[in-house]
This record gives sequence, C-alpha cells and structure tokens, in this order.
Amino acid sequence: MTLAARVRAFLSEETWAYAPHERPAMPGSPGSPAHPRRRQVAYGLTGVLLGLTGGFGNALVAANTVTLAGSLGLDPAEIAWLPTVYVMTNVSINLLLIKFRQQFGLRPYAVIFLTLYLALTLAHLFVNDFASAILVRAASGMAGAALSTFALYYFMQAFPAPWRLRAIVVGIGVPQCATPLARLFSPELLAMSQWRTLYLFELGMAAMSLAAVLAFRLPPTERQKAFEPLDFVTFTLFAGATALFAAVLGLGRIVWWTQAAWIGWALLAAIPMLAAALVIEHHRANPLINTRWLGSADILRFTIVTVMARIVLSEQSYGAVGLLTVLGQNNDQLVGLFTLIFLATAAGVAASAMTINVERLTHPVMLAIGLVAIAAWADSHATSLTRAPQFYLTQSVIAFSAAFFLGPSLLFGMTRALQRGSGHIISFIALFGVINSLGGLGGTALLGTYQTIREKANSAALVQAVDPTDPQVQARLQAGASGVARVVGDPGLRSAEGGALLSQTATREANVLAYDDVFRLVAVLAALTFCYLLFLLLRRRWRAHRTIPA
Repeated sequence: MTLAARVRAFLSEETWAYAPHERPAMPGSPGSPAHPRRRQVAYGLTGVLLGLTGGFGNALVAANTVTLAGSLGLDPAEIAWLPTVYVMTNVSINLLLIKFRQQFGLRPYAVIFLTLYLALTLAHLFVNDFASAILVRAASGMAGAALSTFALYYFMQAFPAPWRLRAIVVGIGVPQCATPLARLFSPELLAMSQWRTLYLFELGMAAMSLAAVLAFRLPPTERQKAFEPLDFVTFTLFAGATALFAAVLGLGRIVWWTQAAWIGWALLAAIPMLAAALVIEHHRANPLINTRWLGSADILRFTIVTVMARIVLSEQSYGAVGLLTVLGQNNDQLVGLFTLIFLATAAGVAASAMTINVERLTHPVMLAIGLVAIAAWADSHATSLTRAPQFYLTQSVIAFSAAFFLGPSLLFGMTRALQRGSGHIISFIALFGVINSLGGLGGTALLGTYQTIREKANSAALVQAVDPTDPQVQARLQAGASGVARVVGDPGLRSAEGGALLSQTATREANVLAYDDVFRLVAVLAALTFCYLLFLLLRRRWRAHRTIPA
C-alpha cells in the first residue's frame, strides 16, 4: 500500500449502519447510536480533556501576561497581542470548519487541526521569538474552535438520548473552567522553567487530546458537497474584518484609542470588508451567513442581550483581578479566590444542565444577569484595605452566573436556527462566536477605558485636595521621609522621597476609586439588561394572554 493510500485509510471514517433514529441531525455532526456504559464514560472523559485543552489555549496566556512579558522580553503592547491573536483566529474559523466537517468528515477534521496545533506548539519551544509566539497563539485559536466543537460532540455521545440538551450545556460549560484552573496552577508551572513550562503543558494537553480522539472515535457523520467558490470570498472578507475589530478592541486601551494611527486604518479597512461580505451573502441562493434571518427581531434581541451579558461578565476577568493586582496581590496570593471561582463555575454548569428547560430559556439568563448586578454593586464598596477574602462571595456568584448563563444562551439561538432549517446553524454559530469572542474583548476594552478615564479624574481630584500647608499632609510627608532616612542622608532627597510616596498613595487610591466606578457601571448595565429582559418576558405573556379566546 502506498503512503498516500495509507494516509487516506488513516483519515477515513468508520462505516456504521445507523438505525433511522440514530442518523446525524445534520451533515457534519456525528450520529447518535446507543453506547455501552464504559464507552459513554470514555466519551465523557475525552470531552472533559478536549474542553479543558481548548480553554487552556487562551487562559494560560491571559492569566500570566505580566510574567510572560518579562520572560519573553516583551513590552505591554506586544504581550497584549498574544491573547488578542487567539481571538482573531478563533472568532471566525467556525465558518469554514462547519463546512469542512460536512464535506470531509469528522476524523480528518480532528486529526489535521490537532496535529497542526501540536506541531506549532512544539516548534515554539525551539524558536522563542515574538513572531513564533504569535504563530502559536494563532494556531491555538483555530485549534480552540475545533476542540470546543469536539468536546460538545463527545459529551453528546456520553449522555443518553433524553439528556442531549444537558450534554450541550455541559459541553459548552467545561471550557469555562479552564480560566480559574489556569490561575490556580500556572504559578507552579512558571516557577519551574518560566514560559517554557507553560508551553510544555500546552503541548502535553494537545498530545493527550490527539491520542484520545484517535483512541475513541466519534460515530461517523454523513458527508455532502458543502463548499462553494463564494464561501472563500465571504470567509476572507468576514475573517479579515473580525480580526481587525479584535485587534482594535484588544489593543486600543493599551496603545490608547486616539494615539495609535493604525487603529483608524484598521477600522477603515474592517467596516467596508464586513459590509462587502454581508452584501455578497444577502444576494446568494445558499448563503454562508443568512443575513435576513440574522436581521430578524428575535435574533437582534438575542444579540443585544448576549453582548450586554458578555460585557458585564467581564467584571470578573478585568475588574476584581485588576483591583487586587493594583493592591499588590498576584496569582500566588489568590489561590483561595480562584479555587472558589472554579468550584462556582463547575456548580453553575451543573445547575444549568440540571434545570435546563427549552421552553424557559430566558429565565436563567435573567437570573444570571440579576445576580451579577447585585454582586457588582457589592464590589463597588471596595477600599485600599480590600483583599481577596472580601471578594470570595461576590466573585463566586459572578462565576456561577457566567456558567449558568452560557448554556441557555446557546440553546436559545440553536433552537431558533433549527426551527428555520439546518442551514441556519452556520449563521448562528458565526453570530455566537462573534458575540462571545468580540463581546469579551469589547467588555474588557470598555471597562478598561472607563477605569483609565476615571483614574485620571479621581487622581486630579485627590491632588487638588492636597494642601502642603495642611498639618496632616505635612505629617504624611515627614513620615515618608523618615521611612527612608536610613538609606538617604540628604534632607532634600528625603523630602522628595516623602512626596513621591504620598504621590504613590494618591495614585493607588485613585485606582481603587476608579475600579469602584467600574463596578458601579457594571451593576447599572446588568440592572438595565435585567429590566429589558423582564420587559420582553412580560410583553410576551401579555400578547399570549390577548390571543387566548374569552
């Protein structure tokens, strides 16, 4: 047998005689045969491995940007590119991956993307410059999309048929556990060999995922000719536009929006590219993105609510962690906090799976956003004496809400897509990917920008209130000067050091006040979103009541 024939045999899917009720729901997805219990357990464990591997792809870097910047010799703008590039490739790749699965099957899809991810991660261990780090993050973004989908499929095989909705909730929730886990054990990894240990861990997870996928095959899918020439034109335009938007949102608050000329050029290119992609799709007989359905009132409301939810849920990743960092806390000192966040996230996934009701998908979203509003308002009373234990309850509530919200949000759109036909699934997956990826970046960008603006305003107000003739101010200056008296002999320098220490204290207090303003903003946005959902729910009930004959 020739090498090419062996490769084709290796990548080919098994033949499987499906009963009518076991056939795949749509081309590109696996069938749904009954499995023995041992195989279900194997599928479930593989789903956990794939979900965590996909989640770690970005979480390990996002949780350790400061340490990685020092290890790799990167400045803040350069290190910010690493998590941003992940989103740039992750946000739109599903447009092609869905059709790739439909045309070529599940096994080639898994083997090709996992092998590419594995090879690039291995190569980065030997070529450790900025360009190779960017390349690995880009590959990780593509692999993350593939792994998340495969985790979902494996969980659907692990659960019995009546529990398939619960399987979807668990499959979409498990990758969310990767972020708190990354903050829990990454300090130990970094202590071993700096950044190399992180990439070795990522390499090991990718290798284990590839081995698990090869050992426990999914049932084969039904294939069909899926790609059309215009698909690649649309994808190029859409992917280019969303990548540019991701770059702007990820770097804008760091290089500052009005100070970097490339931000304007990126937006100038992204907007017409996105418009051109939508115009092409609007006039196609078999569109990759169904613009008419995406523009319907139901989907627009879903988009608004989900975007707002992603923004307010950024409170945890940016707000609480950012405040504790300003107050001198790091990952080593936040083990207790992130242990609780991990447990709350797992509890949120379990609670969402157990309570999911396809007839009432709005209620868990309302509950999650309402809980975020309450927790964020409680966080807004933080002071410079606040430490991690003061955030245990509120951050656990937010972590629970984030996991509890995601499954119903996904099912809300999927059920409406399936009601309109399986062809709408691609459009919904594209929309959901854009909302979650760009929504997360946009939330961090909004909160980060607001925090910077409020810090400057609070700092100016504090400085204006400092009167050098005030006895309390003079006492603080003298206390600061006396603190360095043993190492600074010159009285003038000691006085200057006292002033510098007072300035540092003012800056710290201004930052704390700014983060309190951020928490209040999150609370207000969450409360408004909750009220909007309540209005939609009451309006729907009122309309249903009016249609009931007397």
